[in-house]
Amino acid sequence: MLEEIRQQPAALSKTLDAELRSTEKLKLRLEKQRPKFIILAARGTSDNAAQFGRYLLEITTGIPVSLAAPSIYTLYEASVDCRDALVVAISQSGESTDTNLVLERARQQGAFTIGITNESESTLARIAEHVIHVRAGKEKSVAATKTYTGQLLALYLLAYALGGAIKLKDLARIPDWTKDALKLEKDITGIAERYRFMDHSVVVGRGLNYSNAFEFALKMMETCYVVAERFSSADFLHGPIAMVGSNFPMFLFAPSGVTWTSIKEMREKLVTLNAETLVITDKGNTEAAVGRAVVIPAKLPELYSPIPYIVPAQMFAAALAAEKGLDPDKPRTLSKVTRTL
Repeated sequence: MLEEIRQQPAALSKTLDAELRSTEKLKLRLEKQRPKFIILAARGTSDNAAQFGRYLLEITTGIPVSLAAPSIYTLYEASVDCRDALVVAISQSGESTDTNLVLERARQQGAFTIGITNESESTLARIAEHVIHVRAGKEKSVAATKTYTGQLLALYLLAYALGGAIKLKDLARIPDWTKDALKLEKDITGIAERYRFMDHSVVVGRGLNYSNAFEFALKMMETCYVVAERFSSADFLHGPIAMVGSNFPMFLFAPSGVTWTSIKEMREKLVTLNAETLVITDKGNTEAAVGRAVVIPAKLPELYSPIPYIVPAQMFAAALAAEKGLDPDKPRTLSKVTRTL
């Protein structure tokens, strides 16, 4: 897992370089056939990537986005009208039975279909009319890391192809920003020692980093066996904050930008509760860097923060698993490919 975390800058660069030409072709097609709405279908880590995609695509393109509920197709056998829609399935392996069925049914309904996958010869790649191929290489650890960030990058490319406010020169900087995040590995290993006996926690993010709250929590659940809840800062203050007391472990994603005000207010509230709070931020948010914080040594625009921001969280999960004497590459009862209906 840790080695694959370190491979992310190279995987991101490779994906970006290899997919630019086909993304430009996709852009031309979508200019002629602009969808009225977008449906994203995924499971597990890929579903967390889809959560990011919902925010990114609506913010940058203005097109409404929905997350598919595959059970509607697989269990209830409902017929959903997908005409004039763009339907995107996201899967690391490309072999998720239910998400592939969503894509297959959508194509039968006349939707334009796109697959985002790390496996170019997968079932998903054969079903989709267009494929954004994540070039992460073979991912051996059960806990997905480089395929998750590759999927986020693929969604940036999709937003660009849809005419969204995404600049290719900014995307080209993401691998270097990810390298900056990797410089924190030694610091994070030291921080993880403090949490050796943690068995529960809450992760909070908002907006574009809301998906990272889900992904960080998932990584702690599957590799460290920590019961990790995840919330938007807005939702957390509406009730769940009642569970927080002295030394309760809280993790906050705190980029600069429009979400910082609510995250700041929440951190101040947690201070009064004496919670054990760790903030993930960057050099551009000097307010967030005060106190116990993991600070990426770069100034990051909020729009492009999610990929660099998840890297410290991934490293923390790997380090915490080691502290607990666990093997993050082989979590109990899990396998790399999960097929559900």
